[in-house]
Amino acid sequence: MYDAIIVGAGPAGSTAALYANRLGLKCLLLDKAVFPRDKICGDALSGKSVRIMEELNLIHEIEKLNGSEINRITFGSPSNKHFDVHLKASEKNHHITKGYVIPREIFDNYLFKKADEVTDTKQGFIVKNIVFENGKICGVEGITKDGNKETIGAPIIIGCDGANSIIARRLGVYKMDMKNTSVAIRQYYEGVRGLTNQIELHYLREVKPGYFWLFPAGDGKANIGIGLSKSAAKQDNRTLKQIMDQIIASPYFQERFSNAKPLEKPSGWNLPMGSTHRKNYGDGFMLLGDAAGLIDPFTGEGIGNAMVAAKYAMNVLQKAKNQDNYSEKVLKEYDALLWGEIGKELRTSTKLQSLSKSSFLLNFVINRAARNEEVQEIISGMLSNEIPKDELSSPLFYFKILLS
Repeated sequence: MYDAIIVGAGPAGSTAALYANRLGLKCLLLDKAVFPRDKICGDALSGKSVRIMEELNLIHEIEKLNGSEINRITFGSPSNKHFDVHLKASEKNHHITKGYVIPREIFDNYLFKKADEVTDTKQGFIVKNIVFENGKICGVEGITKDGNKETIGAPIIIGCDGANSIIARRLGVYKMDMKNTSVAIRQYYEGVRGLTNQIELHYLREVKPGYFWLFPAGDGKANIGIGLSKSAAKQDNRTLKQIMDQIIASPYFQERFSNAKPLEKPSGWNLPMGSTHRKNYGDGFMLLGDAAGLIDPFTGEGIGNAMVAAKYAMNVLQKAKNQDNYSEKVLKEYDALLWGEIGKELRTSTKLQSLSKSSFLLNFVINRAARNEEVQEIISGMLSNEIPKDELSSPLFYFKILLS
C-alpha cells in the first residue's frame, strides 16, 4: 500500500515524487510511456521552474543538460517592431537572472531519472480505471508494458497525466471547452539565423489572438511554433501549419529562414488554459499541471505552474496522511495554496490575452518600448515582479507609457 499513486511522470509528476521523498512519503510514479520520450512543447523553463529546481538542488545539473541558457526575452509587434527585456538583477530584484530552453525529451528524462532514484516507478503502465472501496478511492488498475492487468492500492491519486488526463475524465471533472483551450504546433529547425541567448514571442497579424515563438534549443537547433485560441483556430480556414509557413515566408522572417531546414514534421497539441479555475481536487484525488488546466493564457507556459502545484500537493498530502483523512475538505487546502500563488497572475494573463486581440494596443505598447528605454524598464520590472503584473492590464499602464 502506497501513500499515493502519482499518474504521469512529466514535470508535475516527477517533481511531486521528489518532494514526496523529502517529506518521507512513499509514492508510486506511473507513466504510460517509456523514458526518454518526446513531449510536444515550447521547451522553455521559466522563473518558477528555475526556483523549484534551485529548491530541489537540481539547478547545477540542469545547467549541464543539452539546451540553451536564456538571458533576454524579445517581444515583437504586429507591425514587426521589437524590444528586448533583459533578465537582470537589481537592488529590488532577487529573482532569476536566466532561464533555459531544454528539449522536453532531455529535461523530462532527467527529472524522471532523479525521481526514479528515490521513488518506486513503473514505465509503460497504462492506467485504465480508478478503484473504489466503500465509495472511496483505493487505487488504480491498468495494463503493464508486458500486457498484464495489475491493480495497485493507495488512498489517494495524484493526477499528473496531461491535458487528456484519464484521472480527470474517470472522476468526471474533465471538460474540454473551446473558450479556455488553445492549440499549438511545434517544429524543430536547424540553421535559423539570429538566435543567441533570447527567446522570441511575436504577436503577429497572421496569428491573432496568439503568437509565433522562436526559441534556441541547443546544438544550433530552434524550437519554433505558434499558439492560437481553439475558437479562433476553428474559425480560420487555414491550418496551423499553413499559418506558420506563411509567417516563415513573410518579408520580416524570410531572411532568417533562408538556409533553415525542418528537422521534423510539425506536431500539435491542446493547451487547457488557466483562464478558468477548474476543479483540481476532491475525495481521494488532486490534479496537477495540464490535468488541472494551469497553462498561462498569455505566454502558453505551463511547466513552472505544474512544478509549483507539485510542491503544494505534496505538502497537503503529508497533512492528509498524518490525519488519515483524504477527504475533499482536507485536500481543498491544495487549491487554496496553489491559486493563492498563481491565481492573480493567471487572471492578469487572461486579460492580457484578451488585449492581444487588438493589433493597435500591441503595436502601441511594443513600438513605444522599442524606442523608449523607460518603457522597457517598466515592462522588465513587471516580468521580474518588481512591479505588479496586473498593472499591465490597467488603462493607467497605457497612460504611463504614453507619457514616457
